[in-house]
Order: sequence, then structure tokens, then C-alpha cells
Amino acid sequence: MLFSPLQAGALTLPNRILMAPLTRARADAGHMPTALMAEYYAQRASGGLLITECTLVAPNTSAFTSEPGIYSAEQVQAWKQVTAAVHAKGGRIFMQIWHPGRAAHPAMNAEPIVVSSTARAIDGDVHTPQGKLPNAVPRALAADEIPGLVASYVQGAKNAIAAGFDGVEVHGANGYLIDQFLRDGVNDRTDAYGGSLENRARFLFEVLTAVTAAIGSDRVGLRTSPLNSYNSMVDSDPIALTAFLAERLNAFHLAYWHVMRADFFQAQTGDVLPVARKHYQGVLIGNMGYSAAEATQAIQDGQLDAVAFGTGFLANPDLPARFKAGAPLNTPDASTFYTPGAAGYTDYPTL
Repeated sequence: MLFSPLQAGALTLPNRILMAPLTRARADAGHMPTALMAEYYAQRASGGLLITECTLVAPNTSAFTSEPGIYSAEQVQAWKQVTAAVHAKGGRIFMQIWHPGRAAHPAMNAEPIVVSSTARAIDGDVHTPQGKLPNAVPRALAADEIPGLVASYVQGAKNAIAAGFDGVEVHGANGYLIDQFLRDGVNDRTDAYGGSLENRARFLFEVLTAVTAAIGSDRVGLRTSPLNSYNSMVDSDPIALTAFLAERLNAFHLAYWHVMRADFFQAQTGDVLPVARKHYQGVLIGNMGYSAAEATQAIQDGQLDAVAFGTGFLANPDLPARFKAGAPLNTPDASTFYTPGAAGYTDYPTL
């Protein structure tokens, strides 16, 4: 089942082994994509679909210092080398478009924009060019600022298509801006963007409405993480949130919905994927900790349509070939996940 084709919106995927978005912090100054990044993605082009690392839709919102952007003409031009390299290898690639919201930090931005649904900071410290610093206290967005943010996602999506991407994945997961509205453990608003599930999802739905209108719903995916407590996230009822989203997302006719099934820190537990499957009629992608055998079984049982692999793809550029051959996998080197250069990036061996 992993090697059967799948129609995902406008794309026919040759297999159901997707590359999950993975922050690698290899962009140059000015959040510019590089030739090394083109090599990295091209090496992994045998995946059914590659999804890039989170990519900034607005300047001065950096959360990782060396993540790429998609808000300038120069970035669009630089990304073309990436998409051309992947397409030359017969691959397909979506860009994950992203605003970090309160995860941005002043120490990483010339004119910092640290905004959120709330005025509460993420707990703890963050690594910055000036060393470890406390997370910044965000400014709660005014309702009349939200259309401008929606417009930045739209421009990011248009820029991604101009750069040669096959589509975009809207980042609604892991405690970044959209997720900061979705989950009630963070969203403490009392206006039209807070309180009820309908209100908390309003920003997400406005982004999806505008982005799908701009580039076509069949070239738009969405990623959510109803359980993940990364970035000090929690929700009072992740199952209800998942069911609500599943029912409402049907109207958008997306290429796919990409759901992270667990919590990095096991602070929240629950079985969200069966709920998503029950109510969502489109292509459903699962992610987090799948083996080839478990992924195959989940697809065979109709629980999922495809599985996205993160560190497995990071360390194994030929992951589909290894799965097919039943070959051993390279071990990911966590010490090089975010370090500059080719080491631990483009030097993992193939079979």
C-alpha cells in the first residue's frame, strides 16, 4: 500500500511515503534559500511528496535565525533552484508557509514583530544569536490587523507558485500563529477570534479561504497538531477540536490534511486520527513515529491515505527504496539537525 499511487488534489503521487516538514536552518542571510538546500531536497525526490521546512511569509518574524523566507522577489528567485532540482529528479514539492507568531524573537529580527492571539509568552528560554534568552512577550493582535496577516499568507502562496512549487502547506501546527488562535490553552480572546471553536478557527478558515482562492484548493494542504504541547500549547478538548476541524475542512476541498497524531512531550494524550478519519472526506496524512510496517497497516486499514516521515527522511534520502528493500535505516544525528553546512544534511549515505 505504501507504493500505490495517490491522487492528492492536483497531484498524482507515485507513492504514499511523504517527507514531513523539517526545520534545518541552512538558509543564508536574508532568509535566502541556497544551492545546498536544492541538493538536500533533490536527494529526497523519490518521496511521494516533499514538504519544505517552515518558510516565513513576513519579514522580521524569524524564530530560528536561519530559516528561509518567501516574502521577497530575491527569495522567489533563489527558491527556483530548489524546485528545479526536485522536478529534474521527477519529484513533487510543496512549500510550508508559516508565521511563527509569539515564537518569533526580537534578538533574531531587525524590526521585530512578536504577535499572537494573546499577550502571554511561551514558557522558558530560546536559543538566539545572543545566547539563551527568555521567550518574548507578544502583543495581542487587534482584530483589524488580521486581514493584513491573511494577505501575507496569500502573497507567500502566490510567491511559492511563482518559485515553481507544486503547492503549499499552510502551517497550522506546533504552537505557531494559526495554532495560537486554534487552541484554548493559549487563545484567551473575547472577540470574534476567541472563545468558541468557530471563533478560534476563524483565522485559520480566513487564511484557507484566501489562499485556496489565490492558487486553487487542489494545491493547498494543511498541517495541524491537536495534541502537541510544543511551544507551551494545550487544548481543553483536542478530540472536539479535531472533530470540528474535520467536518469544516471538507468544504475547502484541500489537497490533503496532515495531522500530527501525538505530543512530543506526552503532556497530552488522545486518539485524534480516528476522529479525523470519521469526519474528514479528503486525503488524510498521518505523522509522528511511524515505521514502514505501521504505516502500511494504517493505509491498508483505511485509517490514513499516506504517512509523512520526518527524521527517517532526514537521515535516509532514499527512504522509499529502503522501505521497499526492507533495508536498515541510517541513524539521524541530532547534533547536526540545525547546524550550518553539509554535515548531517546532504552527506547521509544511500543504499
